Amino acid sequence: MLKMAFRFGYILLTVAVLVTAFVSSGASADIPNIEVLQVKGTIVPVVADYIERGISQAESKGSTACIIELDTPGGLLSSTEEIVQRILGAKVPVIVYVSPHGSWAASAGTFITIAAHVAVMAPGTSIGGAHPVSVGEEMPEDVAKKVTEYSSAWIRSIAEMRGRDPEQAELAVRESKSFTAAEALEANLIDFQADDLESLISQIDGRKVTLASGEEVVIDTSGYMLTRNEMNGIERFLHVISDPNIAYILLSLATIGLITEISNPGMIFPGVAGGISLLMAFYSLGVLNAYWAGVLLILLSFGLFVAEIYTPTFGVLTAGGLTSLVIGSLVLFSHTSPALEVNRGLIAGVTIVVAAFVIFVIGAIVRGQRRQVATGAEGLIGTVGVAQTVLDPKGTVLIEGERWTAMVDSGKVKPGEDVIVTKVDKLKLVVTKKEAKGGN
Repeated sequence: MLKMAFRFGYILLTVAVLVTAFVSSGASADIPNIEVLQVKGTIVPVVADYIERGISQAESKGSTACIIELDTPGGLLSSTEEIVQRILGAKVPVIVYVSPHGSWAASAGTFITIAAHVAVMAPGTSIGGAHPVSVGEEMPEDVAKKVTEYSSAWIRSIAEMRGRDPEQAELAVRESKSFTAAEALEANLIDFQADDLESLISQIDGRKVTLASGEEVVIDTSGYMLTRNEMNGIERFLHVISDPNIAYILLSLATIGLITEISNPGMIFPGVAGGISLLMAFYSLGVLNAYWAGVLLILLSFGLFVAEIYTPTFGVLTAGGLTSLVIGSLVLFSHTSPALEVNRGLIAGVTIVVAAFVIFVIGAIVRGQRRQVATGAEGLIGTVGVAQTVLDPKGTVLIEGERWTAMVDSGKVKPGEDVIVTKVDKLKLVVTKKEAKGGN
């Protein structure tokens, strides 16, 4: 009887747990979920992958909306195309929010903002300046014209699809026109302004949008649940090093580390650190489509610095290396947007540091070559010792606490007299009287 009671109680407990789980899951399903992504910095491939992952997760969760908080100076056209295509084909409403105050959605950010189902800007933000530029070298006039025409047609089509003013959007491409939040709202490039995320969510409640499938959905944010989907560790790391200034610093650190290892073989750490920095720099430069002539000039400067260490050219190779370094640094991301340029102050600072380092290494090598040998048999020459026995001509002397067989080069030395080592012949020293040398 007791056994049956326990069994009955176990069944009741199981049923209660299942009912509770079902009710709670049903209740959570009724709560609108809003996925929030944050993009801050240059638009590069890792950002496109992050947005792809974030929108896909919002779709799989059946989220009521996916908000992208955007603050970017621009970026690569290829990555921008991927992001725009993903937003246009999203199965959930995508809201792009240019925030916080003082942020901007320049260049690539303009295309991304206009492509959103709902475009919002915080007061004090700006958008525009989307004229296409080349990465690496200046485009020929005919090619530049084709690219501008393509970008203008692209942004017009996006604006028309989202019901925004295509002519104003085109001005951001053809004339690099920029708009404040109020001007963008007046020009019908955005839907409204919002002071913060809470204000944005309250304003999109009940707004109707049309998805890529043609389905019209009404955004419901009543009693919403906010989920922040941030970049994971790997994405953050790749995004950090996918920056022109970071790539340049990594390349400089690689140069210093490898020069240190070559000039002092066996130190290990500088060589390992330099090699890792070089690989990360190559990844970043490849992602940013750096001008490889600039990379080769910087590597040439490294070769000239190493040659200076082993060749006495009195600074000629060092001067050539510094010239190559400066020119390579300037053309590394030449003719690019402000988002893809190396800071001029950083170039000056790195050049000064590298020059000082190379001069220090060369100076240390020269000082080492001029220094008198202080170890081994050669290090005994010129050392003062004391005769322990009569040297006539052979005997024993005490040199730095050690007894040596010695032979005087001339005359006779009595015990206790000072002698100076003039020559080392295997394990026998040739000495002379200290007084005699002074007399001479």
